[in-house]
Amino acid sequence: MIFRQLFDSASSTYTYLLASRVGGEALLLDPVLEKTDRYLKLLEELDLKLVKVVDTHVHADHVTAMGALRDKTSCVTVMGEQSPVDVVSMRVSDGERVTIEGLSMTAMHTPGHTDDSYCFRMDDRVFTGDTLLIRGTGRTDFQNGDAGQQYDSLFDGVLKLPESTLVYPAHDYKGDTVSTIGEEKSSNPRLQVAGRAEYIELMANLKLANPKMMDVAVPENMRMGLNIDRQCEVATIAPERIIADNAEGMMIVDLREEGERVKSGVIPGSVHAPYSRLDQHLDMLRQAEGRDVVFYCAVGERSTMAVNIARDRGVSGCAHIPGGFIAWAEAGGNIDRV
Repeated sequence: MIFRQLFDSASSTYTYLLASRVGGEALLLDPVLEKTDRYLKLLEELDLKLVKVVDTHVHADHVTAMGALRDKTSCVTVMGEQSPVDVVSMRVSDGERVTIEGLSMTAMHTPGHTDDSYCFRMDDRVFTGDTLLIRGTGRTDFQNGDAGQQYDSLFDGVLKLPESTLVYPAHDYKGDTVSTIGEEKSSNPRLQVAGRAEYIELMANLKLANPKMMDVAVPENMRMGLNIDRQCEVATIAPERIIADNAEGMMIVDLREEGERVKSGVIPGSVHAPYSRLDQHLDMLRQAEGRDVVFYCAVGERSTMAVNIARDRGVSGCAHIPGGFIAWAEAGGNIDRV
């Protein structure tokens, strides 16, 4: 496995790069906007293709590079389903897997630092965001933070992982790079409490100053959809028209991953061509027998990018459903279960 831990000194943020092999698919976790060019250079040096970018929560201390990386690489953006961000390609729920070629992470909803906080665990490690830090825990005094929920997330969730599990947080302010669940259980001062009430009292008495970037970072990190809306003017077909025409003369193409399809259902008669494997389906789309190719995803982000990709590769008559599957359901379209 290719694994890199990258550091932004201005915000003390760790970003993680994962891939299973040279020349393969890659994932970035919690990237920082100012480091975008560095990430792209490293991906080039390692001969990797960025396919997914994950944020553990809406950050208050830095502006995420998620939107910039999406606009430069057409990668899929991933956050928890509770995230207030305007446009995210994939919204995962507790227990759902985030996969790339050869690697898989399981999402753990861990509210407390914020209500949309997630950790992501693999067999030997867990990326804890701001939920569990090395010898600390994330503050709980803004962005719908809740110390009681964080106690539950820690003691009923993260700390029940095997003690040998490596802990990789989103931040460290002392220079530590990695810990283990066992170390944190025995040596983290915020975890040495008698119970939930004592933890709540401890967190209430921290009296921390707000992050310097908070007033800029939070609103900016919630508006990642704006750039793509401005830059990608592509053909659209409203769900109401598809319903009225009974999809006559159309090939409806579902770009979502299998887990999303199982969770939410599918548009009847649609063809499954996952966005991350779109290249493998282009020949099929070119032979659509005169029908219009209509892409859809969860909210319209992947389908917008897919129209541009397919059009550039010689697929004519491409369009997408603005608002994706959510818009289809709101329009009253039929839904088949997988």
